[in-house]
Amino acid sequence: MGQRIDIQHLNVYYGDFLAVEDVNLNIDANKVTAFIGPSGCGKSTVLRTLDRMHEITPGAHVTGEVLLEGQNLYAKDVDPVAVRRDVGMVFQRPNPFPTMSIRQNVLAGVTLNNKRISKSDADDLVEWALRGANLWNEVKDRLDKPGIGLSGGQQQRLCIARAVAVHPKVLLMDEPCSALDPISTLAVEDLINELKKDYTIVIVTHNMQQAARIADYTAFFNLKAVGQPGHLEYFADTTTMFNNPQNEEAERYVSGRFG
Repeated sequence: MGQRIDIQHLNVYYGDFLAVEDVNLNIDANKVTAFIGPSGCGKSTVLRTLDRMHEITPGAHVTGEVLLEGQNLYAKDVDPVAVRRDVGMVFQRPNPFPTMSIRQNVLAGVTLNNKRISKSDADDLVEWALRGANLWNEVKDRLDKPGIGLSGGQQQRLCIARAVAVHPKVLLMDEPCSALDPISTLAVEDLINELKKDYTIVIVTHNMQQAARIADYTAFFNLKAVGQPGHLEYFADTTTMFNNPQNEEAERYVSGRFG
């Protein structure tokens, strides 16, 4: 099952530059929460704090707390690698490992975590993850062919299979459809709807229609001016966000009258 995330007084820095200021947000388990807002307002930055990817950037750090089921992911004794097992990430551009087969790609996270796994268990896991990513029937006869040989939409679903194979609690998706055609986009959106039964999903999207279609809740990030830190401007269930937002900036943004 998915787990809830509570973000409390989160400030995100790149060196001395405050990129995002004082975010407070509760993300429900087994729901889809979309992050929307103009470019540069910190959506992807906040997303990357949820699996501690942000701090991979030299000089980047955070203050405040990100709680996964009440445990602070930034506590002193927490191993970032363990965090990334519980919190999976799917990136904007499909990024299967180019030298690996489809099968090896699915198992990559498991192998990286040094999990000993028998061949039959591995076979079962590959099939389970690919079925979960709605890809099994398309690739089951070519599991030993390179993952990079798939179409863009298939590669993105392969990356989702790779993410779910380690049984995370949360799936983060950073504009997972922006490089895909409309048919592949709908396939991934259908998949996201399926996956929320088992995972908590947070998605960054620039596509308003996509947020309206798949998100249960929507967080609108904004910035007062270029060079100012981004902040969480307004958070609501998606129906309210798109039909009756109680925030002027959000209303201008979702109705396309922004900027």
